[in-house]
Amino acid sequence: MASKSRKVAGKILFQVLMFAFGLIMIYPILWMISNSFKTTNEIFGSASLLPEKLLIDNYVRGWRYVGRLTFTQFFKNSLFYSCFSTIGVVVSSAFVAFGFARIPFKGSKFWFAVMFLTMILPYQVIMVPQFIIFQKIGWINTFKPLIVPMFMGLPFFIFLMVQFIRGIPVELDESAWIDGCGYFAIFTRIIAPLMKPAVITTTIFSFYWRWEDFLGPLLYLNKPKLYTVSLALRMFSDPQTSTDWGAIFAMGTLSLIPVLAIFIAFQKYLDQGIATTGMKG
Repeated sequence: MASKSRKVAGKILFQVLMFAFGLIMIYPILWMISNSFKTTNEIFGSASLLPEKLLIDNYVRGWRYVGRLTFTQFFKNSLFYSCFSTIGVVVSSAFVAFGFARIPFKGSKFWFAVMFLTMILPYQVIMVPQFIIFQKIGWINTFKPLIVPMFMGLPFFIFLMVQFIRGIPVELDESAWIDGCGYFAIFTRIIAPLMKPAVITTTIFSFYWRWEDFLGPLLYLNKPKLYTVSLALRMFSDPQTSTDWGAIFAMGTLSLIPVLAIFIAFQKYLDQGIATTGMKG
């Protein structure tokens, strides 16, 4: 009886701790949503999550932004950048991963190790050389420097997909060889359909990383009409005048909607993809 009581107490304690940690993690989001309905004075003068009065004007004022530019343009830019980059990353990483996992070639282990080591290479190391190259070929103030490199694959996603493909029985490939299929047919007809969890996991992470990207657009996009949501939010802050914090929090709240929608819609595939890729050697 005492053992059963300890188990129940342990479960209760575990649930309380998980709730507390979850609340700590979600509190900044709740704080931002709450402040999106407050005046600037209330934002800095009250610690309550409940606003005294719901101010929808923050959203209206924030969406209008300034001049002829509105957040409609910035959301279009972010969606364009995020969607095309994600497509490039998913397709290219899948092909490269299939090559490492299924196609034997000389030095495959060496090149896989080199690819793996590039994951620890800080972006700041290649940032200046990349900028100089893109400047010389006239890609500044276009989305090309942000999108085209994504069609070369990303090491993290290649590694994730390689791990997943290695968990698919090789006997399926051998059966396809007997039926006269080549590598391309094996990939498109057998491997690719079975990679759905890994592909969706890659899609979610890639879209999220591109959507929140600030440094890339800051480097290559200087025209306001090309700004993404992250850059537009930064432009709300003006050190020479008063910052419209209510509008910043309002647009920041709206910027979470696409990411949350994708995460909620594909959460089960995300869990499955991470679990399966983590267990394969």
